Amino acid sequence: MLEKEFKIIDKAGIHARPATTLVQSVTNVSSEVNLEYNEKKVNLKSIMGVMSLGMTQGAKVKVIVSGSDEKETMEKITQTLKEQGLAE
Repeated sequence: MLEKEFKIIDKAGIHARPATTLVQSVTNVSSEVNLEYNEKKVNLKSIMGVMSLGMTQGAKVKVIVSGSDEKETMEKITQTLKEQGLAE
């Protein structure tokens, strides 16, 4: 299992468009991927779950990946968040 914390830097937080990009980045991975914010954990493969967190600028979120391709999956998530200018 891998865990990594990110700080949301986008002024609009994680709204519909970036949430969709993030979910699409992990749709085809075999690992279980969860996103945790404010003591609530959701499946990162669920757009509704991600949107329900209401992550705003400055939010600290944790990504938890567990499975056979966890290292590659975490790298993909990190790359997506940084390329989209969402988190650091």
